[in-house]
Amino acid sequence: MADKLKIKLVRSAVTQVKKDQTATARALGLRRINDEVVQPDNPGIRGMIFKIKHLVEVEEIEEN
Repeated sequence: MADKLKIKLVRSAVTQVKKDQTATARALGLRRINDEVVQPDNPGIRGMIFKIKHLVEVEEIEEN
């Protein structure tokens, strides 16, 4: 597993998605389209990403 994940919101989390998916995007720190956040790579974050995988792009970041 990578050390960190860069998560970018590429589709709107407001229109045509369930409220819990919008809340998940907000909990990750994603507010608007093209917002990027860096989160630690752990099972909890991976589960949140899985829930909104149709709205985000994810890149693994290795730290040395």
